[in-house]
Amino acid sequence: MSKNIQIIGSGFSSLSAACYLAKAGHQVSIYEKNSTVGGRARQLNKNGFTFDIGPSWYWMPDIFDRFFSDFGKKTSDYYQIDKLDPAYKIFFDDDIITVGDCMDKICNEFERIEKGSGNKLKKFIDKAQDNYEIAVNKILYNAPGISPLELVTKDTVLRLDQFFKNISQEVRKNFSNPKLISTLEFPSLFLGAKPSKTPSFFSFMNFADFGLGTWHPKGGMYQVIKGMESLAIELGVSINLNHPVEKIVVENNSVTGLISNTIFIESDIVLSGADYHHSETLLDPEFRQYTEAYWDKKTFAPSSLLFYIGIDKKLENIEHHNLFFDADFEKHAIEIYDDPKWPTYPLFYVNVPSKTDSSMAPEGCDAVFILMPIATNIEDTPELRNTYLKKIIERFEQKTQQSIQNNIIFKESFCVDDFKSEYNSYKGNAYGMAMTLLQTAFLRPKLKSNKVKNLYFTGQLTVPGPGVPPSLISGKITAELIQKIKV
Repeated sequence: MSKNIQIIGSGFSSLSAACYLAKAGHQVSIYEKNSTVGGRARQLNKNGFTFDIGPSWYWMPDIFDRFFSDFGKKTSDYYQIDKLDPAYKIFFDDDIITVGDCMDKICNEFERIEKGSGNKLKKFIDKAQDNYEIAVNKILYNAPGISPLELVTKDTVLRLDQFFKNISQEVRKNFSNPKLISTLEFPSLFLGAKPSKTPSFFSFMNFADFGLGTWHPKGGMYQVIKGMESLAIELGVSINLNHPVEKIVVENNSVTGLISNTIFIESDIVLSGADYHHSETLLDPEFRQYTEAYWDKKTFAPSSLLFYIGIDKKLENIEHHNLFFDADFEKHAIEIYDDPKWPTYPLFYVNVPSKTDSSMAPEGCDAVFILMPIATNIEDTPELRNTYLKKIIERFEQKTQQSIQNNIIFKESFCVDDFKSEYNSYKGNAYGMAMTLLQTAFLRPKLKSNKVKNLYFTGQLTVPGPGVPPSLISGKITAELIQKIKV
């Protein structure tokens, strides 16, 4: 029987769930507080420059393909992707590692750094590929986080030890060079936790990196959002922008609707893809599943200081994606998770999409997106933002041997306070709850409320976890859970 379903938020997980639910014959409406769809994956267009405000890495292309194929479509029906070569460049104190677009190139680069490491890398990635196949085909799509038994398969039992060892241990068992260690630990940062807190089974992210490669949707990551929006509309989804939700209405322990822009909207089912903590504050206290103490004890992904900068020349000695690891990785991590403060000497990331995509900047110019991970909930002022921009630009100029300070046409920033105000993000986190052992699968916040009938959640704070591909999967498994409701 067709249900009237209201969805809060329009990020990847919300759009994914909306498409699956509409395909199943339900009447689906999305309510988005901002003026454009996409949630954290919005886009900034200014003076001919285009910036992805949020996600900028296109990894795990098979997940995107699988999403669109579920509707008889292809990604190419909505956007074009190109494989980047090199995938990215890592700047260290005394060297630069270039990650190519295939294993042979990457193994040769490892061998250049540490003799014998090329063959070790092949074995490491073979194991990571096995984990990837198990994670994607046996776990992620089949684990709605209801029971620990979801993780019990023949394959996972044989790899049980990998859930109790961490990625740092696994990497250091095989490699001794600090630069190679940092290169192999980097993908785990997409999971929101320190490598020393991330189970070694999640080395499947290394296969996503080296095995599947890094891609770029022409026009930026927002083209994926636009493709999903188009698909949703084709399927009959109604999308309402500038519609913040003020309350989820409950009667007799069952959802009856929501209030947006002071207007009551009747619903059979409410699904929130907004920040989970914020979503629960839309309920009266007695209907909330998790206390403030619960949220406060959880490990969240870092927040970020972001800059969007228009440069009036073409930059040299950089690639599309660039990591600046000419700093103490562990010290920066401590200042994010263990002793929260503005970092002493931070690592940072620079994305120059116009390096490979001329549509992202005017001719002769470059669009520069900078990200510096920081602790959540710390002080955020214009003075602090400017102080760190100056530090970052000085190091960027030094490492890439060029001057850019006098070539900045404009700059805009985004930080902790913006994550809170724009996305209702808990403590200003950038991308959800970290993927640690005690925050995996059934140990994450639930997709289905255990206090309110017909209330559901999706997104990076629930299963499977943080990141764009997991958000697509989260939308699908939540939609499937809703489909199991007995009429």
